[in-house]
Amino acid sequence: MSLRGRIDRVSDGQWWFCLKHMRVEPDKGCPNKDRLGPYASEQEAAGALQRAADRNKAWDEADLDDDD
Repeated sequence: MSLRGRIDRVSDGQWWFCLKHMRVEPDKGCPNKDRLGPYASEQEAAGALQRAADRNKAWDEADLDDDD
């Protein structure tokens, strides 16, 4: 089986957040280089930007703690 066949099977029914169009997309959408995901549900994909912001904030705070 080709790698492409395995990737297609893994991504079936998954959702993405498109950074180019700032919207949730199903698997058949923009190229993955322009998206966050995959996520198991449309609702999870809709929260992708907030999740990324929360993680960035936590990492920044951890970096400040390491500087002490």
